[in-house]
Amino acid sequence: MAKIDVLVASLLILANVSFLQASFSPSLIVDLAKIVMDNYCSPEKLVGMMEDIAAATSNTEVLNMPDGETLANVLTNGVQTTISDPRLKVTYEPNNVHRISPQIPALSPEQLVAVLQTSIKLDILDGNIGYLRIDNILGEEAADKVGPLLVDLIWNKILTTSALIFDLRYTGSGDISGISYIVSYFTKSEPLIHFDSIYDRPSNTTIKLFSMSTLLGQRYSLIKPLIILTSKNTNGIAEDVAYCLQSLKRATIVGEKTAGGSVKLSKFKVGDTDFYITLPTAKSINPITGSSWELMGVTPNVKVNAEDALATAIKIINFRNQIPAIVEESATLISKNYAFKNVGGDIAEKLKELLANGEFSMIVSKEDLETKLSAELYTISGDKILKTTSNNPSLPPLNLTSEMYIELVKVSFNTDVFENNIGYLHFDMFGDFEEVRPIAQIIVEHVWKKVVNTNAMIIDLRNNLGGPTTAIAGFCSYFFDGDKPILLDTLYDRPSDTTTELLTLPELTGTRYGSRKSLIILTSKVTAGAAEEFTYIMKRLGRAMIVGETTAGASHPPKVFPVGDSGIFLSIPTVQ
Repeated sequence: MAKIDVLVASLLILANVSFLQASFSPSLIVDLAKIVMDNYCSPEKLVGMMEDIAAATSNTEVLNMPDGETLANVLTNGVQTTISDPRLKVTYEPNNVHRISPQIPALSPEQLVAVLQTSIKLDILDGNIGYLRIDNILGEEAADKVGPLLVDLIWNKILTTSALIFDLRYTGSGDISGISYIVSYFTKSEPLIHFDSIYDRPSNTTIKLFSMSTLLGQRYSLIKPLIILTSKNTNGIAEDVAYCLQSLKRATIVGEKTAGGSVKLSKFKVGDTDFYITLPTAKSINPITGSSWELMGVTPNVKVNAEDALATAIKIINFRNQIPAIVEESATLISKNYAFKNVGGDIAEKLKELLANGEFSMIVSKEDLETKLSAELYTISGDKILKTTSNNPSLPPLNLTSEMYIELVKVSFNTDVFENNIGYLHFDMFGDFEEVRPIAQIIVEHVWKKVVNTNAMIIDLRNNLGGPTTAIAGFCSYFFDGDKPILLDTLYDRPSDTTTELLTLPELTGTRYGSRKSLIILTSKVTAGAAEEFTYIMKRLGRAMIVGETTAGASHPPKVFPVGDSGIFLSIPTVQ
């Protein structure tokens, strides 16, 4: 069904009243539809209206309403439902008198400032945080007249603050021409930035909004935090300002989702009647996001109740003040402790560059910083082990009986002997050598003896996540002869600047498998850490064939370092 038919049908369904004799002009709906069709900001939603205007003229049932207000409400519900836009509203105003808005020249600049100060609130909060509340966005004309005085009385005081909270929770009015002024004070002078496009339906023109190269007064520093407070009452031009600065990643929005209004609402008289229709005649399309805040509203970066927005913003700013020191300390820890000295120094320098370029300027919480820091470190280094981490304390030693140890060993290892006397050994974690030593005999009795006398062995490490590397020398030793020590690997520990040779052990619990029988190691992309180290050593020394997937590419178990007193911890590979 075409749009007008749908409109009329919607009106009839929604008109849950007893029809009286027709008391309103039959042309009312047609005139109303024409206004919508000619002026509504999204003409693509009105396809088919022109063809069905004639069909609407013959339907007068909807006009049989008891009074104008009732009909206006029914018409409002009809057009809102038909177009799926709650911003359209029909009103009945028999006593409407067209009033001319007072002109700006009627007041002197000083008087205007006095009036404007009633809708502008400035405060300097603890920590030199600026607070600016504006309840009406001034347009170009007003800015030209009172701008110099506002710069002297208000803006120059804001410039010296270390951060700014811009309160738009109560802002429901403004002028389109004021958007560029506000945005420009928080962006660079060059190059000019195309940050918004506004399509005006009546004139069928699109205006591109750019940042301005020259302004009254200085721009607010780009490295200083800017937080915009919003509420469900933030409407129209204020929404556009918030959305543009959010899209430019210059401001963090804190508060409630905004109203989802319009950059321009226009009111039209419907023919010679006392009915009026208000509808959006222009719309904003953001060139950065390719979408709009209209109807949907601006979604805050941090959602909180409007009454809690100011306190939340202050917490965010106070935390952001700590971020430079946290990032600098992280860079220092990596530079001093990362396993590969030159690589660690390079990572640290790039991390500092990101800080200087404002990459951490939109952080809102400790958790947010941890996520961002890990992501940037991985981008810089490609090392998945270098990241933020929790500081979970080591578990205390288990106080187990011999029977409990036996059951633990049985569930930790899986063995089998296949056809042709091929042994199979599967386990998913390497244990600390000193911790395993007391139960070594139990492992030998319940695991090793089942496979040690096979003709060949398959060691399945496909699900092995690694563990302490102290177990590597002992486990490797079982697959070499004991007549002479064999250099398995050389380990360099960066924090202590020491090198350790990893050698086969001269004495073992149980019988060696020896160096002559075939050995195959199964791997997957999950195989990590100590399991990779063991696999690599056995392959490099020609002792085993590796079958499966490329392993995880992890490292020796990293060390965890606290980043100052921030409560953030870094996992840093320290051994190569």
